[in-house]
Amino acid sequence: MATTEIITVQRRRKYHWPEAQLNFWLVIMIVASSVILGIFAYLTSIQNSLRLGQPWILPYMITTSALMIIFIIIMLGLISQQQLLPGVVVLGSFILFVLWLAGLIETSIQLYGPTGAVNSYCGSRPDTNAINSQQTAVWLANSSLCVDWRAAFAFEIVGTVFLLWMMVMAYQVNRDDFD
Repeated sequence: MATTEIITVQRRRKYHWPEAQLNFWLVIMIVASSVILGIFAYLTSIQNSLRLGQPWILPYMITTSALMIIFIIIMLGLISQQQLLPGVVVLGSFILFVLWLAGLIETSIQLYGPTGAVNSYCGSRPDTNAINSQQTAVWLANSSLCVDWRAAFAFEIVGTVFLLWMMVMAYQVNRDDFD
């Protein structure tokens, strides 16, 4: 009786990520996530010190940017082992894209919304006839808050666009479209 031996060879597919684009994406997203995390943590501390309620966007964006940083750390671990799969990147980027887009929409409503928008308080100037140190301090604090909201909005736009770009780039890596 002859024995038949079946040998299976598993060949692992290697994905070639464009290094410059991937590194650029990682740096921009680390910066965007860190800035948004810091801004919304600062705004949360101000709301707490004034004993005011917090809009849901503050803890939401803290959590979303922390998730983005965790996703980047996971990606860096997979990159170091040369096991970064496009499917994992597309799935994670899509989930984070939806979270960032929801945050972007709510931030724009808080910043430029119809009633009680943050931006409506940003144009106020202290009375030049009766300037004192208390009015100047209030104006500086108000100006700082306005700049923080605008910076958060700008970085959320950048982060949302870059997450969309990462989904496209991962799709191209999966199809070997990079030369």
